[in-house]
Amino acid sequence: MTTSSASATPPLPYTPGYPIRTERLDLRPVTDDDFAAIHAYQRLPEVCRYLYWGPLDEAGSRASVAAKAARTTLRDSGDVLQLAVVVRETGILIGDVTFVWRSREHRQGGIGYVFHPAHAGHGYATEASRALLKLGFEELRLHRIQAELDGRNTASARLLERLGMRREGHLRENEFLDGEWSDEVIYAMLAREWRDQQKEGRQRE
Repeated sequence: MTTSSASATPPLPYTPGYPIRTERLDLRPVTDDDFAAIHAYQRLPEVCRYLYWGPLDEAGSRASVAAKAARTTLRDSGDVLQLAVVVRETGILIGDVTFVWRSREHRQGGIGYVFHPAHAGHGYATEASRALLKLGFEELRLHRIQAELDGRNTASARLLERLGMRREGHLRENEFLDGEWSDEVIYAMLAREWRDQQKEGRQRE
């Protein structure tokens, strides 16, 4: 018996139950009050080095925050969730994450993340990104989730490998960033790989 892509997805529109809670973090909608915390890392050249935007001035960050604040619900293919990542114990916003519903028909999604470097080394980005994979595979019942990154961004590649995503493609000089050609690398995970990973985790407990 096969299941159609329409019946495999939850009723639309779909809004996650906020906050999305992990062991240490809350993932919640962005608000205007988050401007200062988000601008603090969006203005940093080292944060934007491998991204398609920035560094942003105050006006740019205000526009970014307004756009993120509106992206809290999925209605159809191409829609995006952009959520603030907050350390529950301190209430400090340390970054934001993105979930893209790429295709309803083919049950495809994507993830992305940007974090303040001052909070690196604690596993927060990995923890928050794993929550997005869980949302995609367990709530939206997607078949495949991918992430793209600049080929020079080795730190991001290590993060995706920690999540259990596998490197699927390396596109040579696929993008023109900061005045030079750069490679794009694609990582992905399938639903069955996610289920196997969760099963292995339960067996170790």
